[in-house]
Amino acid sequence: MRSGAEILADQLILNGADTAFGVPGESYLAVLDALYARRERFRFIATRQEGGAGFMAEAWGKLTGRPGIAFATRGPGATNASIGVHTAMQDSTPMILFIGQVGSDDVEREAFQEIDYRRMFSPIAKWAAQIDRADRVAEMIQRAYAVAMSGRPGPVVLALPEDMLRAGSDAADAKPVMPAMSAPQRADMAKLGEMLAAAERPLAILGGPGWSEAAAAGIRSFLEAWGVPAVTAFRAKDRLDNSHPLYAGDLGIGADPALVKRVGAADLLLVIGARLDEMTTGAYTRIALPTPMQALVHVFPAADEINRHAHAALGIAAHLEAFAEAAAYVKPERAAPWAAWAKAARADYEAFIAPVSPPGAVNPSAIFAALRDVLPPDAIVTNGAGNYAGWLHRFHLHRRLHTQLAPLSGAMGYGVPAAIAAKLRHPERLVIANAGDGCFLMNGQEMATAVQYGAPIIVLVWDNASYGTIRMHQEREYPGRVSGTDLRNPDFAAYARAFGAAAFTVTETAAFADAFAAAQEAGRPALIHIKTDVEAISPSTTISALRAGR
Repeated sequence: MRSGAEILADQLILNGADTAFGVPGESYLAVLDALYARRERFRFIATRQEGGAGFMAEAWGKLTGRPGIAFATRGPGATNASIGVHTAMQDSTPMILFIGQVGSDDVEREAFQEIDYRRMFSPIAKWAAQIDRADRVAEMIQRAYAVAMSGRPGPVVLALPEDMLRAGSDAADAKPVMPAMSAPQRADMAKLGEMLAAAERPLAILGGPGWSEAAAAGIRSFLEAWGVPAVTAFRAKDRLDNSHPLYAGDLGIGADPALVKRVGAADLLLVIGARLDEMTTGAYTRIALPTPMQALVHVFPAADEINRHAHAALGIAAHLEAFAEAAAYVKPERAAPWAAWAKAARADYEAFIAPVSPPGAVNPSAIFAALRDVLPPDAIVTNGAGNYAGWLHRFHLHRRLHTQLAPLSGAMGYGVPAAIAAKLRHPERLVIANAGDGCFLMNGQEMATAVQYGAPIIVLVWDNASYGTIRMHQEREYPGRVSGTDLRNPDFAAYARAFGAAAFTVTETAAFADAFAAAQEAGRPALIHIKTDVEAISPSTTISALRAGR
């Protein structure tokens, strides 16, 4: 006989999980006790807020391809954790959130902190359910893993009534879950070859879920065989080495106008893995809807995402590894006639990533350009949301898969928790979190988690004393009428030191290199407080220009 909580813990371990993130709560004390008994095989990382736990689990799912695990107590804990679920949904990330629930005897009485999580989470999760019987725990967790990883991956939410967790059962374990993989049809791959052979200006758009090392290598070889230039979807820059001669930039906020024009000029768009979301398509304007001007080939693991809002001349429902394997047999019969097209695309990109000269003593573009020369290719770089991320996305180069962790949901506060999860997963790799001053204080308290668990991340806090993204839009729509976007900030370096982290302050570009070197040598979590000028509101404009209507 095992308790429901013990069966749950055993199912997680059986499915390869060894780490969970959460804030402890009385509603799932039985689970914490079961994990204590299995502490040699499973670690529980206690975070300082459930939103941080949700982000850590989501980042873990991105890095591993298996569901990241988070626990939250009922009511306020669940609502805090919901931001991680929403991010996992928009990012197509496998994740399972377990929520403590009131005992079965008290359901529907609006008991202390009671919420019906099936109704609460159903719009933002692939599946939301409640496990009411201990003898069904193994079954439900098996299904949770299958749902989270199948088709378009995403989050699952399971509520755990207290009495169920304590109840005994002699139910057997379920089997470990390996998701079913969709594969392309031969006829589809033959048609793809025909469409490429007939094209004059093809362009690939890479992104979305399901990228493994094998998939990335196979798709790169396929692009090389045909000479197709490739761009990446919003916050998916690590799908192809940014130094590759076929890499031509990334679509998203602040995309290169020359690249946007090139998308419109293409006669064949080969979309591999990306969803064609709002940010990638520039609010659905870069590709005509519902019928694109270009011939569209859409490869995605879930068939229901294809033709969702853009008609595909060829839809291929396939996981990316299966597509990459099949694509190896789709070979050109002659040299591609678009070599000049690909070369021009690369030249435009190289021009776009050259550092700019913004106002102020700190030039973020110069800092990111300098980091290109000192960061190892496998360094993991994270960020949340804010205009500071525009500098990172434009000027930092990703060299390998799984080196970018950034929320498609546009969630602030993601960078620090994601970096902690990445460092705990890959302690051998350099992990750098980026956060704006507003973004950092959404989850800056997780510096305590980094210190407690020995995760020596480096946090770059870009401080322009403003909610920069909103200020930019405010100045564009209501010039000079600043309302609600100014910030009075603490001394972020002193804040970090209070947790036991190393900390440094940078007020000019030239001082960054020494501060970064010292942060690397600190041997513990470190923070670099970088003070920038709000006038440099983005890489492409200034406050003054916006007020002048330019």
